[in-house]
Amino acid sequence: MGFGGQTMNDVALTVENLTFSYGQKKALDNVGFQIAAGECTLLLGENGAGKSTLFSLITHLYDTHEGRIELCGFDIQKQSRQALARLGVVFQQTTLDMDLTVLQNLNYHAALHGMSIKLAKQRIQEELERLQMYERRGEKVRQLNGGHKRRVEIARALLHKPALLLLDEPTVGLDIPSRQGIVDYVHQLVADEKIAVLWASHLMDEVYPDDHLIVLHRGQIKANGRVQDILQATQTENVAGAFANLTGMKQQN
Repeated sequence: MGFGGQTMNDVALTVENLTFSYGQKKALDNVGFQIAAGECTLLLGENGAGKSTLFSLITHLYDTHEGRIELCGFDIQKQSRQALARLGVVFQQTTLDMDLTVLQNLNYHAALHGMSIKLAKQRIQEELERLQMYERRGEKVRQLNGGHKRRVEIARALLHKPALLLLDEPTVGLDIPSRQGIVDYVHQLVADEKIAVLWASHLMDEVYPDDHLIVLHRGQIKANGRVQDILQATQTENVAGAFANLTGMKQQN
């Protein structure tokens, strides 16, 4: 069984009519989309577009006041426990304990998910080997470089085999080889395991041609579909051109 125990046709995430405000400032305005199992979705937007707010609502750090969010059919407000059990998250800021080893960090997370010692050992080895980090399992996290810390965080997020993996700008601050390694790894994970991924980014080279692309600008969705369909609709040759066409802004590299 793959991640989340889903088939390709299952919907991993549904967002409907989602609106959220900070006081008088509207951060998200009637946002809606779906993500299927086995689909890598890039949420593209500049800083301040509403990406982090959306992630905070999906992870239930914030409550939704207008609209609905479902994870694998479970309402995030009414059935939060079942919904969040199917979610893996890598936040922009690292949340690893720097004074613990890689193994200690992962064992702690496995215990939070109620895994047996035997299952935790198996899953940890599986994920670290896939990320080429198993040989470094005894090192303290603070000894690792930025790219390797990110790999540990991705391994941690996958231990309980979630149906949906959220990545909030996971390559920020990494060198080019480390960044490319993580981009390639996640896309391969989607292809191999049929997990659904929602990847927030502002970098055009993190978008693959077969990806599902959502362009978020000032709290509103400006485009939602396959990359090639969006390029055709905007009559542009690349993602940067489409982004500029849709938002009136040049995209960063």
